[in-house]
Amino acid sequence: MSCVTVLWAMNAAICLTLAGMHFLIWLNDRKEYKHLIFCWSAFSAMGCAAVELMLMHAETTGEFAVLLHFGHVLVWMLVVSVIFFAHLYLQAGKPVLLWSTVAVRSLALIIGLVSPYSMGYGEITSLKQITILGESVSMAVGTPHPLAFVPILSSVLLFVFMTDVTVTVWRRRERRRAIMLCGSMVFFVLMATVHSALIHRGVIHSPFLVSFAFLAIILAMAYELSRDVIRASRLVHKLQASEADLRESEQRLSMATDAASLGVWVRDFTKDEFWASESWRRIFGVAADEAIHFDNLLGRIHPEDLSMFRQKLEKAVGEGGTFEAEFRLMFPDGGTRWIASRGHVKVSEAGRPLIIRGVSVDITTRRNAEQEMHDLRRELAHAGRVTMLGQLSTALAHELSQPLGAILRNAEAAELFLAMNPPDLAEVKNILADIRKDDQRAGEVIARMRALLRRGEIEPISLEAALLVSEVIALVREDAATRGVVIESVMPANLPAVWGDRVQFQQVLLNLILNGMDALSERQSGDRHMAIRATQNGAEFVEIAVSDTGPGITEKMDRIFEPFFTTKSDGMGIGLSISRTMIEAQGGRIWATNNDSIGATFHFSMPIDRAVSV
Repeated sequence: MSCVTVLWAMNAAICLTLAGMHFLIWLNDRKEYKHLIFCWSAFSAMGCAAVELMLMHAETTGEFAVLLHFGHVLVWMLVVSVIFFAHLYLQAGKPVLLWSTVAVRSLALIIGLVSPYSMGYGEITSLKQITILGESVSMAVGTPHPLAFVPILSSVLLFVFMTDVTVTVWRRRERRRAIMLCGSMVFFVLMATVHSALIHRGVIHSPFLVSFAFLAIILAMAYELSRDVIRASRLVHKLQASEADLRESEQRLSMATDAASLGVWVRDFTKDEFWASESWRRIFGVAADEAIHFDNLLGRIHPEDLSMFRQKLEKAVGEGGTFEAEFRLMFPDGGTRWIASRGHVKVSEAGRPLIIRGVSVDITTRRNAEQEMHDLRRELAHAGRVTMLGQLSTALAHELSQPLGAILRNAEAAELFLAMNPPDLAEVKNILADIRKDDQRAGEVIARMRALLRRGEIEPISLEAALLVSEVIALVREDAATRGVVIESVMPANLPAVWGDRVQFQQVLLNLILNGMDALSERQSGDRHMAIRATQNGAEFVEIAVSDTGPGITEKMDRIFEPFFTTKSDGMGIGLSISRTMIEAQGGRIWATNNDSIGATFHFSMPIDRAVSV
């Protein structure tokens, strides 16, 4: 076998092998069109090599002309496939250049097919034998086709298109691809075009080498695709390793969520699907094989919590934020559970909700403990009120003894006026009016005392701060007089109404006043002063300040509100702790400061009643 036959046969074999390999790759993944287009290019290059080999062994001008027609079809297939490969694979090349090149190359093909001797020759007069690599081969002798400029123009357009692709890829900083793939396409297309034109013009005597020029392009294309295959293989291995790590992470996460009694859930708005972990299903009482429908879940939420749950969820979905809610679930057996859920909503660029991911946990035990703690605090607060009223027993007795004594004296006087002849009814009428006033006064004292002694839940209402302070001062007036303490009250006339529980606010104020009077016990009688001031603190709160002229807080300022911490020798350390609990439960806060000169001031804030203030 001659060297010429071996070389062209090897060329064809290489192209056929590469075409078969990438065809199988495309069959495995039909979306990878780049492999199908490459298969088309490699198969066309193989055909060109076979036609070129047969041209060199042609014996007649007619046989040579027929083979040239086949060659032009294969060259058209090769050029078009290379153009589309460069455009689709490299995502480059202007569409106008692409379609212009295809159109002109298609026009050259049509002209060549209708011409007797194809596009290259107007006429083939004879075949000439030349020697290549020691073998005698045939080449045509004839006149150029009058429209030979058409395939040359298509080649020029192909060269311009590939140059544009190369520049685009280079600007994307893909320098290796620009040199290896685009550079080889530009160079070998130019070489094949010039070589074929010189043969048709009779300038050089050589067989056609189009297949070898495009073999170089095919090898460059195969190299790039092989890098993609290798990269895809590495990605597959990484993906497999990542999937293994993901499964391990999922197992660890499942163990962690089970240990923490956390239920993980995901709601996909686009697919209207709801997924939940096994621990979530256990918490919500849903069977492992039961389909989860969100509307059915809403039906299991306690009616008192459903409106709140919907509002928070709709707000999170509408704004794409965080959803957080605590609610009760009802079960068929009549039982209820407290559930805490938290999630985050992911939205699209248009603001539409896509998915919400979250966790839920059963907090029934915690809520029960909180309720027990709340009941205990309420009992402690009640005990504190009883203790304070015990301290005020002398003052209360005095408050009650005055109206009761006046009632007794007025009753005795009324008897004397009625015993007169005739009875003085006008005076008796005045005495009865005095008895009614004294009775009302005693009733108010008893009512204040009963209000402080009663148990109950927080009952927030709209309150006047000045009235609250005056009622508490009335309770301690006699005790303050006994201790020699002067209490000053400063209440601005334009204070807004506050929102809270009357009894608890008065208990806090009473506790602070009694503590202040205890602090003044070591001062001389003339220096025992207290001041109660109210001011508006911003747009949200009214602040009450209780100041004294005692020794101040000399140590451990940061601990005075802790339970069972006291600076008194006979104190229990629960008064200030209870006061802080009650104030914070109603949205305010309590704190203490030392005065600049002498004594200390305790402050607490009460939220303004917005409905009245507006």
